[in-house]
Amino acid sequence: MNSSLRLKKATYHLWTFTISKLVSSFGSQVYSFALSFYILQMTGSAKSFALNLICNILPRTLAAPFAGYLVDRYSRKTIVITSQIATTLAIGGLLIVSYTSGLSLVAIYITSCILSLTSMFAGVAFSSSITGLIDEARIQKAMSLNQMSISFAAIGSPAVGGLLYGAISMPVFLIIYMVASSLAVLLESTMNFKLFSKQKEEAAGETKESMWQSMRAGVTYLKTQPLIMAVIWIALLVNFFFGAFEVGYSFILIEKLKMVSQHFGFTEGAMALGMLIMSIYLSVRKEVKYPFLVSKWGIIVMGTVMGGVSLPLFISMPYGFLFAYYLILMLGLGVMLVLVNTPMQVMLQKQIADEYKGRVFSILETMAMALMPLGMVLYGFLYDVFPPQWILLLSSAFLVCIVLLLARPSIVRKAHPQLYEEKAVKERAEAF
Repeated sequence: MNSSLRLKKATYHLWTFTISKLVSSFGSQVYSFALSFYILQMTGSAKSFALNLICNILPRTLAAPFAGYLVDRYSRKTIVITSQIATTLAIGGLLIVSYTSGLSLVAIYITSCILSLTSMFAGVAFSSSITGLIDEARIQKAMSLNQMSISFAAIGSPAVGGLLYGAISMPVFLIIYMVASSLAVLLESTMNFKLFSKQKEEAAGETKESMWQSMRAGVTYLKTQPLIMAVIWIALLVNFFFGAFEVGYSFILIEKLKMVSQHFGFTEGAMALGMLIMSIYLSVRKEVKYPFLVSKWGIIVMGTVMGGVSLPLFISMPYGFLFAYYLILMLGLGVMLVLVNTPMQVMLQKQIADEYKGRVFSILETMAMALMPLGMVLYGFLYDVFPPQWILLLSSAFLVCIVLLLARPSIVRKAHPQLYEEKAVKERAEAF
């Protein structure tokens, strides 16, 4: 295939990938929004809500290393499409249960475990395929458009979910998700996942590595990449303490502040709007020069915002002002999320060898989520026992301190030596 035709195909991938993410994310987030309200209103317990979050995290954490092996060994396109079909079937199963015996927490938890696995396999396969689908010059644009599609869905889905919740039944929410997932399958089936792939083909007669040998090779490769190791440790601990927000935000607004479903949906939509604004900005600007440094300060701001969620529990606010406060807070959080994640993803896409991407991204996901189930259990218990404002403030302080320690100047120097070289040149020029 000549270069001009490949670039045209890459442009098709760019927009097909974006639309596919938009459709599937919209269905997923409408479903998640309705389910969060359903569980909290049915039980009124942060523990029950946290348990569902654990079901969304624990299976993917345990299975991620095996997903990495499969993604590097077998067709990434087949894994993506199979995972999306399995998602559709799992939601269909929950729909049948809702009609025959009614929704129960057990059925919801089982479905959440299945969806966790399917989304993880699809996510690792897609993350490993970006450089095969898109030319290198447009990787940041691809990652930004991907985030834009998720943001568009996140803006619309909470608003739609908030308006529809109570007006329609849970089975309708399930049907919406099934239709969206089916459309995503159709779009993904038209994409060539090896268009720009640099993955080495196995020679004829070459002995295949066993699964354990392959996984061990991935770990060995990772040990030669100190910057990626630093990212993994930061992700591990930051995600643990961010569990205070994951569990606490919905619990505080719905249970403690009694915010109505429509307004709660709009606050989540504000976070998505912030993500959309930053995604648009990153899609049209040149690549971020110092992604590790930008991500460091972005996480520190996120920790500050997380602590700010607790302010209305200390200071009484009129309902209208309370609603506006959370809109602004979540808008800022959305901006920071994209500013942290997108430049870092671009850096990883370019640094990791294609034949190791599945294993490295799966290890990254495993480590990033390894402590999250523990965090969900811990915070689910703490929010039912202790004042939520103090839990958030302490968790926010720990998060900021950890980032300052793990991303200290000596680590930043290793990540971006050119930054310090430029400073040294500038200082010498100023001295003369």
